[in-house]
Amino acid sequence: MDKIRIVGNGPLSGTIPISGAKNAALPLMAAALLSDEELVLENLPKLADTTLMAELLANHGVAVTPRGNGVTGLRAHDITNFEAPYDLVRKMRASFLVTGPLLARYGEAKVSQPGGCAIGTRPIDLHLRAFEALGAEVDLASGYVLMRAPKGLKGGVIRFPFVSVGATENALMAASLAKGETVIENAAQEPEVADLARCLVAMGAKIEGIGTRTIRMEGRPSLHGATYRVLPDRIEAGTYAMAVGVAGGDVTLENVPANLLGVPLETLREAGLEIDEVPKGLRVRRGAARHRAVTVVTEPFPGFPTDLQAQLMALVATAEGTSRITETIFENRFMHVPELMRMGLDVTVTGRTAVINGVQSLKGAPVMATDLRASVGLVLAALGAEGETVVSRVYHLDRGFERLEAKLGACGAIIERIKG
Repeated sequence: MDKIRIVGNGPLSGTIPISGAKNAALPLMAAALLSDEELVLENLPKLADTTLMAELLANHGVAVTPRGNGVTGLRAHDITNFEAPYDLVRKMRASFLVTGPLLARYGEAKVSQPGGCAIGTRPIDLHLRAFEALGAEVDLASGYVLMRAPKGLKGGVIRFPFVSVGATENALMAASLAKGETVIENAAQEPEVADLARCLVAMGAKIEGIGTRTIRMEGRPSLHGATYRVLPDRIEAGTYAMAVGVAGGDVTLENVPANLLGVPLETLREAGLEIDEVPKGLRVRRGAARHRAVTVVTEPFPGFPTDLQAQLMALVATAEGTSRITETIFENRFMHVPELMRMGLDVTVTGRTAVINGVQSLKGAPVMATDLRASVGLVLAALGAEGETVVSRVYHLDRGFERLEAKLGACGAIIERIKG
């Protein structure tokens, strides 16, 4: 397996282009199943996860046509296979997002249960409740979810007991072709969910309340093709902003508006980073002064995202003072803590709260990635550490960060991939 070698060598300087958002791209690709006309996606990131989603869609019969420069056409004109097999779904939980479109357009779907996940259980029961609220019949058999709506889905009221991004996205896609009005209550407000809704509108869906807790939809008999641009990746942008906080320096993050980051930017400013809007995006600076400790609780949008928690821990590891990070989204998302401790992190974890006493510096060490966000957190820590760090199991990184070594290397980082 590949490894990444990093030598901490001081400040970063330059420009980093921010790619399209992975968490927006995957549901947008699944939305192609809702129409027999082509959906053209621009700014589609080239990642292991988007490659896998393309493979899954091709398995259903979708014609996937890469056109270069982040543009891909997807056309679901001849769908004959309504089964998403275990071998594909087990590799990526977002594969379950094909269920809503398949059920809505074809009246049936058979999808492998995704199972557990390293960072938490993330059950699919909210997805299934949403489908049942729209009139679908749902059965579980031999590790598969069998769903049928032979007479089509019908509008209804979907009330989520707690916020779920994936379930909201599946509900949006399913309701877009349901007969009558659908109301989704306690919907997820993440920008990626709103991006999917805007794409559906571009395809002919009728949706009100985009970006709010209550979404109203009037189902259409069919949707048409469209050309849609994937929004910038706020998690990637926040990650590289924190890289500047860890290593110091002056970096411009291209193609990302400040309003897309919200609370993370406020947190970084509280930590002492200078962040300004510039014509191309955001300029992030940290001088020689030591940055400050912060207190953060991860929450659904618009709160601090769980997908930036590991990166923040790498940042506050060397902050002046004591930081507190409370993880409320996933029960197992502190698995990076033992690896950071190998580098000198001073931390006490009690339940879902980590108390970090900032140290002067971390020390390079061999470490192992446990999940996507943990892996990039280790890379960030290594950028500011003394000496060499080798991060193993970096296939996690390839799921969510496009050209990470090249982007950091262009800003002066000493970083290389070691083929395994």
